[in-house]
Amino acid sequence: MSVNENLQKVLDTLPSHVKLVAVSKTKPEAMIMEAYQFGQRLFGENKVQELMAKQLALPADIEWHFIGHLQSNKVKYIAPFVAMIHAVDSLKLLKTIDREGAKNHRVINCLLQFYIADEETKFGLNMEEAIALLESADYASMKHVRLCGVMGMATFTSNSEQLSHEFKTLNNIFQELKNRYFHEDQFFSEISMGMSDDYLIALAQGSTMVRIGSTIFGERKYNHST
Repeated sequence: MSVNENLQKVLDTLPSHVKLVAVSKTKPEAMIMEAYQFGQRLFGENKVQELMAKQLALPADIEWHFIGHLQSNKVKYIAPFVAMIHAVDSLKLLKTIDREGAKNHRVINCLLQFYIADEETKFGLNMEEAIALLESADYASMKHVRLCGVMGMATFTSNSEQLSHEFKTLNNIFQELKNRYFHEDQFFSEISMGMSDDYLIALAQGSTMVRIGSTIFGERKYNHST
């Protein structure tokens, strides 16, 4: 099937309020343009260098989301244009994003990443760390970041009960933060969870943003020589 056919099949499963981030990492610009010409505007990348190259080469109205683990020393490269950073997992990183936002005279939308999986390889905050961040003087002084919600990655498993539980956990975290810190802020509205293999379960647990790559573009081919 073509990219367009795959994209339509995914869109047909999404409620109207759910945003689709088409994960284009490792995929060529021609495939991204197929999805773009079909009407897709949100794309997700997880490598700074690859994102920078694609942003320069592709249409200016693409909304680029950075969805990978972001090192503080690389924020400056994407701060001028990135639409949203999904994986803020420390106060240090958020401070860097705020500083680079100021340099670029823009407010950068971010999501707090939470650790919800039963895997040591995943990144993310726990609730205590998130509360410490949100109640810190550093956060209170920030003017160039906007926290728009939460993000999480579930365990890589076929156990639907476990996935459902992990996604529900993230929804509960979102609701607690919303009620405690953001109840008057309409922009705090996103729960970014669900990927190609598990997004239907994530939708059932309240996802507002899904990150889907292989179902749209096909399996990734990695260059292991680099």
